[in-house]
Order: sequence, then structure tokens, then C-alpha cells
Amino acid sequence: MAREITPQEIETGDEMIARARRAMDEIADWDQDQVDRLARAIGWYCGNEKTFLEIAQMGVDESGIGDREGRGGKRFKILGVLRDALRQKSVGVIEEDPEKGLTKIGKPAGVIASLIPTTNPELTPPVTGIYAAKCKDAVIFSPHPRAKATTNRMVDVMRAACRKVGAPEDLFQCVATPSIPMTDYLMANCDLTLATGGKPMVKAAYSSGKPAFGVGAGNSTMVIDETADIEIAARNSRMSKTSDYGSGCSADGNLLIAEQIYDDMRAALEAEGGYLCNPEEKEQLAAALWDADGNRTINTVAVSAQTIAGIAGFEIPEDVKFLMVEQSQIGPEHKFSGEKLCVVMALYSFPDFDEAMRMVREIYEVGGKGHSCGIYSNDEDRILAHAKNAPVSRVMVRQPQSKANAGSFENGMPMTSSLGCGIWGGNITNENVHLKHYMNVTWVARPIPEDRPSDEELFGEFCGAEAV
Repeated sequence: MAREITPQEIETGDEMIARARRAMDEIADWDQDQVDRLARAIGWYCGNEKTFLEIAQMGVDESGIGDREGRGGKRFKILGVLRDALRQKSVGVIEEDPEKGLTKIGKPAGVIASLIPTTNPELTPPVTGIYAAKCKDAVIFSPHPRAKATTNRMVDVMRAACRKVGAPEDLFQCVATPSIPMTDYLMANCDLTLATGGKPMVKAAYSSGKPAFGVGAGNSTMVIDETADIEIAARNSRMSKTSDYGSGCSADGNLLIAEQIYDDMRAALEAEGGYLCNPEEKEQLAAALWDADGNRTINTVAVSAQTIAGIAGFEIPEDVKFLMVEQSQIGPEHKFSGEKLCVVMALYSFPDFDEAMRMVREIYEVGGKGHSCGIYSNDEDRILAHAKNAPVSRVMVRQPQSKANAGSFENGMPMTSSLGCGIWGGNITNENVHLKHYMNVTWVARPIPEDRPSDEELFGEFCGAEAV
């Protein structure tokens, strides 16, 4: 039975929200230049290499999840978010369309409850903070208990950034002792919730009675056809799969490979540090990754390939970076066709492109619907066919999935750490959650010349037909 919130937690939550509202009042009259300066300060003090690497490694040490050496690589996301934020207006008139007589005015969303996942305790706060600062919002961060010290440390840096530019520190606050009742209380009493994390967290956000942006589960599946550059596909797959030990929902989970190039692609993956498990090792691996009830085992999430193999009961060379299993079956009972959240990927072979499209649809019925997928192909017709076929919100073309679909410097996706999965994934938006989602917008409409089509234009062949 879930415990109820304590009076002390209610008092703490109310005080944090009151302080947040006072902080917003202090910057209510700030202009675009002032909020941009605040955003830059947050970006620098949180995203400079020394500070971010230190706190990122702290996050790995505290949670026991992720790659201590590689976690700092996520720093680029702060730089990209700042780039995107600075290129957009967020105060006063943000858009004008004289032809339609429309003017749009940006206004704060309010006090935001931001739920932080254990996989990104150092990244999500400044990403959220930059966008929130641009819109004159305040944020109360509710960290994951396994990484609460890391999130609190990063929020302390954000508060210091506020001091540097004369902004109130309480624009950013962090719960010191997180709990489910406390998080629920914040979601119910703040103006907006940003829920980046697991399914229970997102469900709670949508049940809070307040607006919420949530994310969905991933199961990124890549189609690799015979026109692909095999070396690029293998390198990108390794980069995507091994980033932070596969902790992200965007990490490649399944590779669907054209049978004409299957052997060459498998060899290229092995050259990139992949280890192909034999049938016995595959069985051992399945027993290690999922418990008797079919749930993912926590001790194998986002850890090294050597750690996973050791838990499974077999040995692999020290230079192995990720594990591979050959798979033909798809379905809830075939666990390797679902999300794995570690450095394990499933390899499938397909005889023709139509069969690959069928397999994609079947895989997303297992999990990950609405999130993302990718394709390595140089056939534009196939790329579009894949995009039309896959029930996902984003398709990356010839890119390392986990480093691309939340925005990169090599594509035009908005930079974010929160990926909406649309109605497929139980979310309110398909978009990368970015600046526009942090503000209210007032539309001003002026009179324009009448824009009324004729009946013939509207009804076409049915105009004048006998009524039924």
C-alpha cells in the first residue's frame, strides 16, 4: 500500500511553489535580452566541460548506471539547446503574419514540475532550465532517488548562474528528499509537468490533473538495406548502442538487415567491437536480462558488456563493446524483440523490403510505438516508404540514432532531452519537447479582407447535388 504524503512534505512543497512564484514575479518585466543572458549563463556554468564532466561522472557513481568515461559526451546537448533557444523569440511579440492579420505573444507557462530520470540526472536540469529561463518560468526538480545528490548538485550550479546575472535563485529548486507522494503533490500543484522517465512516472503525470508533457518507451529499430554503406551503418550502430552503455530509449535495439549483406554487416559490427552470442550464451543472456515474470533486471541496465556477460555466466574479451544475438521471432514472448536498455542488440535478416516493413510494424507492436526508428539506405523511395510505414514520431536517416533523434548538430531536429511519442505512445505531442512547449501563447487577430471560398471551390463535384 502506497504511503500518504506527510504534513512536512506538504509544507515543503507549498513553500517551494510559493518561492517559485515570487521568483517569477521578480523577472516578470524582463525583456528578451535579459532572459537570453540568463539562458547563456545557465548554459555556460552548467555546460562548461569541467563542470559537466565532474557532475556527469558523479551521476554514474551515485546511480551505478551508465558509462563513467562516456557520460560527459552528453554535454553537446546543452550547447545545442542553448543554440536553439537563442535563435527564437520568447518574450513579447514572438511571431507576426501580416497576411493573416495574426500576432503571437509569448508568456510564461508558470511553475514547472520537472521529473528527472536516473539516466540523465545531470543533463535534464540544465536542458529544462535553459528553455524555462527563456520563457520566464520557474522549475522545481524532483530527482530520482538513486541520483538525487547529482541532480541537486547541478541545480545548485543553476542557482549560482542566476546569481551571476541578478536573477532570483528560486527560479530553480530541487527536492532534497524525493518520494512518490512528494512528486505527486508537486505535479498536482504546479502549472505544468515535464515527465522524462519510465512509464509509471509518465502515467502519474497525466493523472495529476494538470497539463503534462510525457515521454514513451523506446525500442529503436534500424532497417539496413543492400544500398547502405555497411561501414558507416556499423560504426553508427556501435556509437548509438554504446553511448552511456545503452541507457537511452533511443539506443539501437534491433537491426533489420537485408539478407544480401547480412554476413558482411555482421562482420562489420564485430569489427566495431560487437560480440555475437552463440545459442547457449543467448539463453544465458535472456535469463540474466529478464526475471521469471518477464521484467528487466535492474543490475543489467546500462552497464558494460563484460558486466552483463559475467552476470549471465559466460566470458567475453575485454575489448568487446556490445553484445549481439541473432533473432528471427517477434512478439511479447520473444524478449529480445523489445526494449533492452543496455548494450545488447538483436540482429534480424529480411529477404525483401516489403518483408522488412512488415517486421517493423510487428516489432513496434511489442514495444516502442511512437518513439523512433531509423534507416540506412540510399534509396529515397525506400526511406519515405519506411517513414510512412513505421508507427513512430521520428525517423533518422543514416545517423547514429541515440545521438541524433533528440537533436544534433548534423540534423534539424530541435535539441531536447524529452521525446514526445504522440498518441501511439500515450503522449500529447509527437515533437521533441523544446521552447514552444514551455510557454503560453496569446493570438491577436486583426481584420483582413474576406477569405470566403465559393461553394464550387468548397464542395467540388458535390455542389448543387440533390440533397439526401
